[in-house]
Amino acid sequence: MRSLPTRLGTGLLAMALTVLVWASFALSVRAIATSAWTPADVALLRFGVPLLVLAPWLPRSLRRLRGERPAVLAALAVGAGLPFFLLCAAGGALSSATLTGLVVPGSVPLFVTALAALLWQTRPSRRQLLALAGVVVGIAVIAGTDLLAPGAGGHAVGTAVLLAAGLVWSVYTLGLRATRVDPVAAAVAVCLPSFALTLLAVTTGLLPSQLHRGAPVDGTLLVFALVQGLGVGVLAGLAYAVAIRELGAPRAATLGALSPVLVAVSAAPLLGERVDALVLVGGVLVVAGVLAFHARPARPATPARPASHVNPEPPEVVDAPLPAAPVPARPGLVAGRAGRR
Repeated sequence: MRSLPTRLGTGLLAMALTVLVWASFALSVRAIATSAWTPADVALLRFGVPLLVLAPWLPRSLRRLRGERPAVLAALAVGAGLPFFLLCAAGGALSSATLTGLVVPGSVPLFVTALAALLWQTRPSRRQLLALAGVVVGIAVIAGTDLLAPGAGGHAVGTAVLLAAGLVWSVYTLGLRATRVDPVAAAVAVCLPSFALTLLAVTTGLLPSQLHRGAPVDGTLLVFALVQGLGVGVLAGLAYAVAIRELGAPRAATLGALSPVLVAVSAAPLLGERVDALVLVGGVLVVAGVLAFHARPARPATPARPASHVNPEPPEVVDAPLPAAPVPARPGLVAGRAGRR
């Protein structure tokens, strides 16, 4: 059995890799707009590279997916697949990497809570409601900053598109919690239909593609393949699984909130973005809200009572995984449910 320092070091290293990949997702999505490549080109890499890496497990995964409910498969494929990617690419093109890194993960707890209340009549705790209020205020500050500025409007539209991406990812989050398949099969459920749809859209001309026109591969495209395909598509899920196992879900989720901070710090030197003071204020509110939402306060010890006098409380809304982590669960476990082996 490994010592506690070893487990802690392994978990922190895995979480550092996860945060780096999550931040790279926001930066690379924004970089699409300034590159010679189209979102469809990058989408082919985002969903095609994981299929190549996971090819040895593809037959087994397909067998397991046959037993999954169609609604859950649709939630996985839509929520983290091509629709989510295109929304992020459009929102990033209309705003900035900083907003992409803030708005999408910041809005996920809000939408997950709302959808869970709508579908299953769950009730968030008072602490979670206060945390979500902070997220809403932070996003409002971010959007309002652009609306009140001279010649405003671009970032506000981009923020709205990124909110839509957060909503779509929330559908994936709920699907991931409901699925009975293992993490590899869940990744296949995302990548296989998304790659097929992207390829169909490119070959029919529905989505423009430089690759389809025969453009030569350059270093930028290789970076997209590394970040989006290998990093987001494969490494983020595996690293986050290790982090959850070694650190626990609450601590891993809390450390994950550092991703927007890393995006904001990196966007200026890498993409030449300038971050306004009010956007930083809004970002602090969003990150603080996400941290408070994921926090699990210690409960004071209470004397044991007879079982007949215990009044069960309504279940608390569980934490939502941050975007760009396609398989946020331990191998063999998906959203706390045992995967079928």
